Parts: sequence; C-alpha cells; structure tokens
Amino acid sequence: MAVKTQAPENHNTRMPVSKKATPATADQQALIDGLNDDLAGEYQAILMYTQYSAKLTGPYRRELRALFQAEIPDEQGHAQFLSDKIANLGGDPTTKPRNVPPADQPRQMLEQALKAEKQAIADYCERIEQAEALGDVGLKVNLENQVADETRHKEEIERILGGWKD
Repeated sequence: MAVKTQAPENHNTRMPVSKKATPATADQQALIDGLNDDLAGEYQAILMYTQYSAKLTGPYRRELRALFQAEIPDEQGHAQFLSDKIANLGGDPTTKPRNVPPADQPRQMLEQALKAEKQAIADYCERIEQAEALGDVGLKVNLENQVADETRHKEEIERILGGWKD
C-alpha cells in the first residue's frame, strides 16, 4: 500500500494571483515593432494572392490561380504565428496590411509576388538577428522555418518568370 506524503506548507513561497506584464525593453520593443511590420506583410500577401488569383486572365490562368491560392494557407499560418508571438511578448498585433500593389497582367502579378517574397525573407532575416540577440531561440527557429517557406515561394516564382515568354 502506497503512503501519501504531503509536502510541508511554506507560506513564504506563495505564487501571486495576478502577474502584471513587465514593460518591454527597447530591444524587445524593436522586435515587437518589427514583428508587427512582418505581420502587415503577411496580411498583404494573403490579400495580394487572393486578389491576384481572382483577377487572372490568359492562357496560364488555371496554373497561376492554383499557385497563388496554394500560398494563402502558408501566409495565414505565418500571420497567426506572428500574432501569437507579438501578444506573448506583450505587444498588440496589428490589423493593418501593407498596401497591395496593383497588377492587371499575370507577369506583373508574379513580379509583385516575387518582390513581396524577397522582402519577407529580408525582414525575417533581420528579425532572426533580433531574436538571437534577445536569446529567444524558439522565435529564431520558427522564423528560420518561415524563411525556408518564403524561399521556396520565391524560387517557384523565379522559375516561372525565368521561362516566361511574352
């Protein structure tokens, strides 16, 4: 028969009922601000891919529509991760996207998408350095995974544009 033992009560180690968030350091606030800018970029990508897939015309419409629509869930996942991390750091996730650049022709759409993917990679690389400087290894690793996703998107668009015949 197992004997239950009870830990001695120690009234000096009580956990506080509510814990107030500590103010962010300047470096942490810069990271939050950068993550919010990245979040605005992910919102832009979601809107851009949604709009471009709806506006496509021409002989490659079906293929490009599938490409653009396949990117939307990835970008939504990135946006959710960023929102959660910003909130966990004590920030307020933005609800405002970057502006979606206008494009009417499929090649223009691909060029704008390529530009956005390159920007996302550059932004995430900067955020990786900030996370590393703050010792946030989990954020660093997650951002590296997002860079890998954005790099795959960028390379696919580059391959399409590389074989584009006007």
